[in-house]
Amino acid sequence: MRKKIVAGNWKMNKTYEEALSLVSEIDNMVKDEVNGDVTVIVTPPFPYLQSVGKLVQGNDKMHLAAQNVSEYESGAYTGEVSASMLKSVGVEYVIIGHSERRLYHHEDAQTLYKKMKLAIAQGLKPIFCCGEPLEERDADRHFEYVGQQLKDSVSYLSNEEFNQIVVAYEPIWAIGTGKTASSQQAQEMHAYIREQLSRMFDAEAAFNCTILYGGSCNPGNAQELFAQEDIDGGLIGGASLKSRDFTDIIKSF
Repeated sequence: MRKKIVAGNWKMNKTYEEALSLVSEIDNMVKDEVNGDVTVIVTPPFPYLQSVGKLVQGNDKMHLAAQNVSEYESGAYTGEVSASMLKSVGVEYVIIGHSERRLYHHEDAQTLYKKMKLAIAQGLKPIFCCGEPLEERDADRHFEYVGQQLKDSVSYLSNEEFNQIVVAYEPIWAIGTGKTASSQQAQEMHAYIREQLSRMFDAEAAFNCTILYGGSCNPGNAQELFAQEDIDGGLIGGASLKSRDFTDIIKSF
């Protein structure tokens, strides 16, 4: 059975005190209210990782992720953070290839592949993001666009490496815009992604791969989205910054 995951990407938000308060609220709500078999991931900014990780240590549903990782193992790369550094402070997952990193930091397919390789080598589980901008969907090229993203980065992993990753589909046109893909649109793309993965690896590996939806998921639409056959959870942005909203999304399975 595929792992159900709800991951909160806090992006560049919250002061240190606010971050600790937020994760404490989420941790308590998850302990009190979440009974199902759901993996909950929190992804605070780099400076808070160790402290947030310590707060959730006692809750086996809660896990720690980083928002990015360097494509280099170590060395003179000012401002970069390596996979081994993340591992050493208790990080288990790392987001790789988020649309904002691709756009603002010009991360290309080869860079993302290197990041995944190094992360997996250190025992981290990449959450690999893919998704199309509005112009590609409007031109009816969205399947081709996402398929190429998978081919250019994920397809170069070994079978063993692929088994360590989570895929997140993020329709770029539905991130922070208030727009959301319909459950049917999201399911169609998730099914397409799974089909492409089965061609790159094998049907069983693709079937067992957790694929998350990452486009303005909220408490109002999460239940319908998560009910779709190929949607295994969500990569949550803005709603993850409110403990009540985030917990209600977690409870939507």
